Amino acid sequence: MKKIGRYIANLSIRTKFVIMFIATSMILLFVNTFMYYNINKITFRLDEIYISNVKLNTTADVLADVQESMTEYLNTKTTDAMEEYYRSEEEFSELIRELEDQTTDNNLKLMERNIRYMSESYLELTGKTIEAKRGRNVEKYKEYYEEAGELYSYLETYLFSLNSEKFRINTQSYEVLSSSMQYLEWISITIFVIIGVFNVLLVALVTGSITRPLLELSEVAGQVAKGNLDVEVVPVHSEDEVGVVTTAFNRMIVSIREYIARIRESMEKERDMKEKELLMEAHLKDAQLKYLQAQINPHFLFNTLNAGAQLAMMESADRTYDYIQNMAAFFRYNIKKDNDVVSLADEIRLVDNYIYILNVRFSGEIHFSKEVDEKLLHIKVPSMILQPIVENSVNYGIRDIDWEGKITLSIQREGDRVCIAVTDNGAGIESSRLEEIRTGRAQSEGNAADSNGVGLNNVMERLHLFFGEQDTFEIVSEGIGKGTRVCITVPFEDM
Repeated sequence: MKKIGRYIANLSIRTKFVIMFIATSMILLFVNTFMYYNINKITFRLDEIYISNVKLNTTADVLADVQESMTEYLNTKTTDAMEEYYRSEEEFSELIRELEDQTTDNNLKLMERNIRYMSESYLELTGKTIEAKRGRNVEKYKEYYEEAGELYSYLETYLFSLNSEKFRINTQSYEVLSSSMQYLEWISITIFVIIGVFNVLLVALVTGSITRPLLELSEVAGQVAKGNLDVEVVPVHSEDEVGVVTTAFNRMIVSIREYIARIRESMEKERDMKEKELLMEAHLKDAQLKYLQAQINPHFLFNTLNAGAQLAMMESADRTYDYIQNMAAFFRYNIKKDNDVVSLADEIRLVDNYIYILNVRFSGEIHFSKEVDEKLLHIKVPSMILQPIVENSVNYGIRDIDWEGKITLSIQREGDRVCIAVTDNGAGIESSRLEEIRTGRAQSEGNAADSNGVGLNNVMERLHLFFGEQDTFEIVSEGIGKGTRVCITVPFEDM
């Protein structure tokens, strides 16, 4: 039994349910077949009980038809009456042939035998009566008619007696069969109740073998979900789908434990390396601090520039004063705003300072124009994103061309976005070089001698980090000598 139970436990869930369905269906089929057979048997016996009474009643009715049709023919001598007689006579003959004709001790069968022989004699007399009437032998047909009438009366009496006796006996048999039918109904109800209880127990047994391991698995899984990995493995009761899942879950728990152990070991090693790295960085910071202490203090530089501006103003050197002021504002923005969030107005002001300084240096060769929607100047952006782009347009776009170079700064709203574009009509960019810039593989332009140290790659990375979007920066050029357009697209923010 244990081997059979183990074999059933290892079956798949589908097979278990199929076996359960087949078992219950076979039991129901057997019970229904048994009940159908017995009910049909009792019903057949009930039909047999009353069929004899029905036949005797039919025989009595047909006997009366024979007597009436004979009498009508004797009175009317019509063809219809004769045809009715012969029809009734033929039907009565068929009925009496079904009666008992064997010698027996059974009173009922003996009565049937007597009725059969009397009926044959009666039919013989009625036939002679009809023939005598047709032969116009009045004395004979009257004699035969009287004898047939007397025999008809005996037959009626015998048929009534036999029918009554059979009805009495059949009634007793009916009561017995009716009791048997009720007993069979109670047996059927009892069997169906037993089958129902058995099916419930069978379903509970099969489903319990499936849900019990699942409940154990869900309880352990709940503890794991709460962070408790120090749980015991779930016992595997079978090799069905639930057993496979339980085995996989146990392996997963073991793997997670091993993985966490490896992570802890790796974190310890990483912490040791981090400590060494921080120690080295501390030494490097100390060296940088000592180096910076040896440099000119930025505030000393700003104060010096301001002093020069004041001197230029006192000497009425207005252009020198404006130049020094713009240069001081430019350096102050570079030093203080490198990591701040600023408005577009601040960025445009820095570009204006930068262009002013360049035009002083290059005698007004930089042709710069702006197309700015002043309603957008409040938009917040990372600092130092426009000046590096303009600087790139100057250094690599219009500086060494043979035609008049122009740079245009455009800030316009496009739906729920704001497009900040710097366009030049300079040297343009080759497609290969353009692809390198877009993918960040180009060498930083921030290393140039005239650069402020912030290249396009830096601008793209800061825009991506600030807005969390990849497609905020776009650079387009149709080729060499066809200029370049850099467009920054940022979300519109209402004030």
